[in-house]
Amino acid sequence: MAASSWFTPITRVFAHRNYALYMGGMTPNLITIWMQRVGVGWLAWEMTKSPTWLGVIAAADLMPMLLLAPIAGAMTDRYIPLTLQKITQVLSVLHALALAVFLFAGWMNIGILFGLTLFLGLTHTLASTARHAIVPATVPRAEFATAVAVDSALFNASRFIGPAIAGIVILQVGVGGTFAANVVGNLIFLGSMFFMDLEPPVREKKAGRNILRDVGESFSYVRNHAGIGPILFFMTLISVFIRPVQDMLPGFAGAVFDSGAVGLAWLTSGMGVGATMSATWIALRGRVSGLTSMVLFGFLGLSLSTLGLVATNYLWVAIIFAVFSGFSLNAMSTGTQALVQYAVDDSKRGRVMGLYTLIYRGTPALGALGTGLLAECLGLRLTFAVAGGICLVMWFSTLSRRSTMTAALEAEHS
Repeated sequence: MAASSWFTPITRVFAHRNYALYMGGMTPNLITIWMQRVGVGWLAWEMTKSPTWLGVIAAADLMPMLLLAPIAGAMTDRYIPLTLQKITQVLSVLHALALAVFLFAGWMNIGILFGLTLFLGLTHTLASTARHAIVPATVPRAEFATAVAVDSALFNASRFIGPAIAGIVILQVGVGGTFAANVVGNLIFLGSMFFMDLEPPVREKKAGRNILRDVGESFSYVRNHAGIGPILFFMTLISVFIRPVQDMLPGFAGAVFDSGAVGLAWLTSGMGVGATMSATWIALRGRVSGLTSMVLFGFLGLSLSTLGLVATNYLWVAIIFAVFSGFSLNAMSTGTQALVQYAVDDSKRGRVMGLYTLIYRGTPALGALGTGLLAECLGLRLTFAVAGGICLVMWFSTLSRRSTMTAALEAEHS
């Protein structure tokens, strides 16, 4: 097969103007978001030297998802997602600006950092559900898998580009440089959305209807779906037990490998490299068939790579396991997102993707808080060794469900 034909699925989705504008504006912003995220984590570690505070800061970013993601999904099903995204982007600009001002003015402390991180968590809840509704609306249904995978590939490419740049910026300029960069990145993304010409989605009239009833419908729909229900359950296990290792990387870099901000950037970037590889692979496949098995094997790979990461004393070995971890996690998360987007009823897309957002970004808050507290007593290594072992045991329960899940998630839809 010619090399050009390998990239046909990717070039096809970028031929759609709205998709190209959305991704073109979002990509630089994703890089600066990861720069800021590394900056926030390192600032929290510098101020406290505490795994507990790392967990608290991570929870502040993610915890709002637990409470608000289903409601944000219901709002996305009621209103225009692109408008909601623009509003949240304005708030993101103000947030990054506040971080920079407080730090450069010398007013920053761990309490203020917690409050600003909590504010961003609230903003990201609505932004994430709106984004999940916007991406499928920019391409035909047959190209959902590629569109979602390219979205994920760009997101994860930023995971190693952003932290790599952040490591240099922190050393040369200071943490505040990562916050200032994100102000610019947010403005670029906001501007790109004003050039999009996206047809407003058809919405049911729900005047006077309790929004919580809409949320309840989504839970019932997911619970009764033979594919969506189980695959989101397995994502929940990973999100609670293993995802928090990403939020504890400053602790691993500082306390386990004694490598400072540079080591943190390398570990974070390693995960981003692996994630980008898996997302690119899914995008090049250009099809939904076979994704269910790939998701379940991603579950296995993530459990094993976590055990490897905590078992080594060498940073370079840990980076290899970080790449493997990023590959496995993203194979699971991107595959899950593509499958759910493909299988879900369009009238419930916002709410079901709100639940996905709750699981992927919200439940790790519980895990980060719990593992942060546990790590104070047991240490980072033993804490995540136990978590990886639990998930490895649970992986065996997926074997009996594979055929049923595949049939429900990969079936053709009219």
